[in-house]
Amino acid sequence: MELRALRYFVAVADELHFGRAAERLHIAQPAVSQQIARLERELGVRLLDRSPRRVRLTAAGHRVLDAARGTLAAAGQVEIAAKQVVTTVRIGTAAGLTARLERGIDALRERAPEFDVVLVDLPVEARLNALRQGELDLALTRGVRSVPGLTVRPAWRERLFAVVSRYHPAADHAAVGLAELAGDTLRVPAREHDPSLHDAVVSALRDTGLCPKAGRPTGTLQDTIVEVGSEPRSWTVLPADQVAEIHSTRVRSIPIEPALTIGGSVVVAAENAGSAAECAVAAFRDETAPAQRS
Repeated sequence: MELRALRYFVAVADELHFGRAAERLHIAQPAVSQQIARLERELGVRLLDRSPRRVRLTAAGHRVLDAARGTLAAAGQVEIAAKQVVTTVRIGTAAGLTARLERGIDALRERAPEFDVVLVDLPVEARLNALRQGELDLALTRGVRSVPGLTVRPAWRERLFAVVSRYHPAADHAAVGLAELAGDTLRVPAREHDPSLHDAVVSALRDTGLCPKAGRPTGTLQDTIVEVGSEPRSWTVLPADQVAEIHSTRVRSIPIEPALTIGGSVVVAAENAGSAAECAVAAFRDETAPAQRS
């Protein structure tokens, strides 16, 4: 059994689509299908139910997926140990990822204790450009599906919350619909600063047919919280990891219903998209849920 076959299987399981998995792996789709079929023959079980409309994991596929992730992570550990590299790991990040970074770095250190971490806080596009130029080893992003010249590995999914002043009429609600907020001023990041969050919010509103009044683009998380807390009829939208870092008593964070989510990914240079990348995905994945496609 080859690691390549396991890697192809994990990619199809993440994407639930052979074509997208092939794009992610930068290979032709028939090669993916052949490797999956060979793996099924070797194991003597069917891993995927295929139809013209969808691909689903079988019960055996779910069991094998967990084992495959563990095997690839272990192979990445061997790769790191064999090369004796990475005295410094440079990670591109952004506000609102503190807890995930702490968990991820601890998990990476369990596999390879001897390295230092340098965190580089940059806007999304600058983060990806630094990765292309070799100035970063990996980057954490939200809402990024594909990037030319880079490999995007889905790793987690966050729920989106409406953030309002404590004086807002919805401040004490257990959940809030977008229609309840449509009459107030919406504050979102400028698209050039955080295109993924901006597009997620705009797309969700477009789907509902709502068009709230747009306020000034938001800035840093700290400034946004202060400003929204001072404006009783304004609101913004933040991912769960950012909401967890709000300590102000001037605002309230309310789950949006129906639920809106945004996917998070580990991004690496295409030439590093092997077992080491799988290790990074495993480290930064949600504690209680498998990686999902953004």
